[in-house]
Amino acid sequence: MVTTCNYPPEEIIKPIFERPNYEFIILWILNNNEVCTWANLKVKIKHSTLSIYLSRLKDKEYIEKSSFNHYIITSKGKDRYYELSLASKKKRKLSYPPKAIRRRRNYDHWILWMVYNNNYCKWSDFLEPPLSINQSSLSKNLNSLQDKEFVRKEEKEYRITRLGKTEYSNMLRLYDLDRQSILEEEGKRIKEITKRTISFFEKYKIKDNDIKFRFLNNKLKLPYEKVKSTLDNEEEYDKILLYLSINHPNHFPKYISPEECSKKYNINLVKLNFIILRIVEENIFPIKFFKLESADGKIFYFQVNEKLERMLNAIVEDHITKFSYLNNLYEETPGETSPLTMESTVTAILDEICDNLFNNGLKESLSDFLPVYINYLAYKIERERKLLDTYDKLEGLIWQEIQIKFFDLVEVEYPTETKEANKAIREIDKAIKLNPDKLDLYYSKSKILIDLGEYKDVLSILDKMLIDFPQEEKNIQIKKAYVQKEMKNIEKGLEIIASLLKKYPDNNDLLNYKACWLQYLNRKEESLEISQKLIENVPDNATYHDTYGEILMYFNEHEHAIEEFLKAIEINSDDWYVYQTYIKLGICYKELENYDLATEYLQKGIESTEESSGDNETKNKWIAIANLFVAEIEQLEIEL
Repeated sequence: MVTTCNYPPEEIIKPIFERPNYEFIILWILNNNEVCTWANLKVKIKHSTLSIYLSRLKDKEYIEKSSFNHYIITSKGKDRYYELSLASKKKRKLSYPPKAIRRRRNYDHWILWMVYNNNYCKWSDFLEPPLSINQSSLSKNLNSLQDKEFVRKEEKEYRITRLGKTEYSNMLRLYDLDRQSILEEEGKRIKEITKRTISFFEKYKIKDNDIKFRFLNNKLKLPYEKVKSTLDNEEEYDKILLYLSINHPNHFPKYISPEECSKKYNINLVKLNFIILRIVEENIFPIKFFKLESADGKIFYFQVNEKLERMLNAIVEDHITKFSYLNNLYEETPGETSPLTMESTVTAILDEICDNLFNNGLKESLSDFLPVYINYLAYKIERERKLLDTYDKLEGLIWQEIQIKFFDLVEVEYPTETKEANKAIREIDKAIKLNPDKLDLYYSKSKILIDLGEYKDVLSILDKMLIDFPQEEKNIQIKKAYVQKEMKNIEKGLEIIASLLKKYPDNNDLLNYKACWLQYLNRKEESLEISQKLIENVPDNATYHDTYGEILMYFNEHEHAIEEFLKAIEINSDDWYVYQTYIKLGICYKELENYDLATEYLQKGIESTEESSGDNETKNKWIAIANLFVAEIEQLEIEL
């Protein structure tokens, strides 16, 4: 039993000008004693405070409990203790973002850089030169970063989270930094993750280096924080990533089924299937996964831009380009027919990839997969091409010639998608049984059903949600109005919004929705009147100016729309949707035949998508639309 204990001096325990730093006090005591009991620590720190800080320090792995009520400091804790000791003796010397980052006024990027490179930052650190962020912008950006779980606040100190470190690595790629700097930062993350995974590999006897590599790659790209609310701990997530890493085409014919994985690694089967569904089907991460399903139901996964996919991409694109060029050539040569057909092209691709990339045992699976993959490439390539007749071809963002010739081969894609969607719904239903109070699960199911066009089923779910989640009435009813709009029942949607306004007459957002619905019904005067009153009553709301601009644009009042879009940007140029506002400005200027400004704003909108926190699918649609207008402007200028 420890009876004597060294304690820090009084100026540390009871500082004159500031609050005691209990983290430092506890670490000081544990660093200056071999071991301490609860009773030793309670001499200087009251019970409730001690309990809170001991729990925090254990979570951060700064201390550990060696036996009943005995605490010792860890090596990580010693590092933290020395850091706090230095901070108490002298003013901290901060590192600041390089000029390449500060040149753009992306305050969220500045903050991420600061908290990553300085261990922690205080509010005042962001107000001082060379950053000098104004308090309003600082508050908004810090709150946004905390909401996204990139930054956390502890005792007036802002620290980066693991999810934030992933975002930091992605952010660096947006800037003109030297390659070595980016590699060094990525190296730090790899080192940190590698330390944590060594014990996992040892515990579960993972020996295969290819599986280890894929696991580490997945761990870097698919951070735990995105799914932690569904799982009990990070080790559960590691087991799920292990399942993904084992079931890769390069590992064929070796395979582990979900049931085997559940039993062997002690992971709940429903959780395993649900998280795989969210990663692969629902794209909760900005990483696209492809699936190869064998005849006996075994599923193998690989990612876009990994080595295997890049090589597959090159081979497929080469064969498709050859097919396209030769077909065009023979079309211009009377009496001759191209020796290539789409069927022979697919056969040639299969022969090449089965010899060089994939095990021959996957040939039948690849035969089914290739139509889907070629469609994916067609969409991706066409999205980058210049199309004419913008208004008529906004829906035509695919490789038209190839898709038409390929139609008979890809018929199987549609039931496959429906089958996968139904499987996804079954997994979500299982998850709902486990977590009936988790609202997001119901919204996920609704989204899939909307994509399938099963609107009546969606309305049934939303009606049930109104009973189970009455506190969410407003949001659920707005979603019902949206579904009615998709069903072409715009009047019914408007009735829902009108009913909500009776309950919440002072809710400006509902008025904004009403203006939109009136626009859908072509009730111009009523729609414009509501929007006009909204911006008069709430002049500093960027969203209302943006919506007003959209309505004016819809009714071809482009000059007035431009004024509203510019006002929205002036009020808040950091909103996630600002890239859309720039693109809409470009479209308005194009309609007014000011092609220079049109191109400028369209390009600015495309560039701004990189800085937006919006979802990738929506951003890609807007980029495609902007590129279509840029292409049309270029064609118009040629004709002039």
